[in-house]
Amino acid sequence: MAYLSIKNVHKVYPNGTHAVDNFNLEVEKNDFVVILGPSGCGKSTMLRMIAGLEGITSGEMILDQKKINGLSPKDRDIAMVFQNYALYNHMSVYDNIGFSLLVRKKNRRIVHEKVLNASSIVQITDDQLKRKPDQLSGGQKQRVALGRTITRDTKLFLMDEPLSNLDAKLRGSMRVEIMELYRTCGLTVVYVSHDQIEAMTMATKIVLMNKGVIEQIGTPQYIYDHPANLFVATFLGTPQINLIPGEVKEGKFIHPQFEIELDQYKTSTNDRVFLGIRSEALEIVSENGDFEIAIDYVEFLGAKSIVYGFLDQTGVAVQTKERVADSEKCQVKIHKNKVVLFDAKTTRALEEERI
Repeated sequence: MAYLSIKNVHKVYPNGTHAVDNFNLEVEKNDFVVILGPSGCGKSTMLRMIAGLEGITSGEMILDQKKINGLSPKDRDIAMVFQNYALYNHMSVYDNIGFSLLVRKKNRRIVHEKVLNASSIVQITDDQLKRKPDQLSGGQKQRVALGRTITRDTKLFLMDEPLSNLDAKLRGSMRVEIMELYRTCGLTVVYVSHDQIEAMTMATKIVLMNKGVIEQIGTPQYIYDHPANLFVATFLGTPQINLIPGEVKEGKFIHPQFEIELDQYKTSTNDRVFLGIRSEALEIVSENGDFEIAIDYVEFLGAKSIVYGFLDQTGVAVQTKERVADSEKCQVKIHKNKVVLFDAKTTRALEEERI
């Protein structure tokens, strides 16, 4: 049985808004699950329901073989890191970290040991322990919030967009620190984010939501390579996945400018599809390309460049390490085993066949 099991959970507000629709998820011990999606998709609502800060309309949640639906937040043995850190500005950093233990009337010596241990793990100095939170930087406040969470020694850690208030460089370093913390302390984490980079670099499992519904669950690599529908395909990846309209007849993709054989779709026939292909699965070649694009501009990114161009009226992005001049045409080759076909009407990915 899963460590955290969420079954058929719905959240409907009094005004009729269905914020979460039939949410099902199994989290194993030591998982790092990222609930990912655009603003307003229901991901933070779901996290708050796990924490007990919001009630559920229907369904059930079981943590470590114990039903937690009707339990208050303090009885769920769950710790949460909030987006705005939720620190007490009138208390020292030391007292903030040890506060939850003092509330539970833990021995002062134990509290002191746990505070110092947590401070060491999240790299909070003795000097910073004496300060008030408003005397710290954003990154230091985040470390305090994490330190306070560690002292709880709870069954489950919830994190609600904890890095969204930090600048890009600090977000990168804090991602590394959170992952080190996760691995060294053997945590089980459910993490909410709208940032695909956080999800792709941190998660053992991604839950991608849209409009209150789970679109797909899987490892970052699997969802990236095998998106279930157009929403998933376009939400993950920078630049966005290329979508070339056409039709497929018995495994042959047909566009007015080119045709290619796709063995993995050898029995598929559909008169309206999109050929989905990531920019890194396209290659600029000097001859014998699958199609030609008129280059619009080239985005230089140091070790690589992104070439943006047009195939008729369809925008195409190609990742390359080669130097490519602006304002010219170039041949592009498709890595056929990286193609995903989508039904233009249903937006679902067509089923692939074993090659």
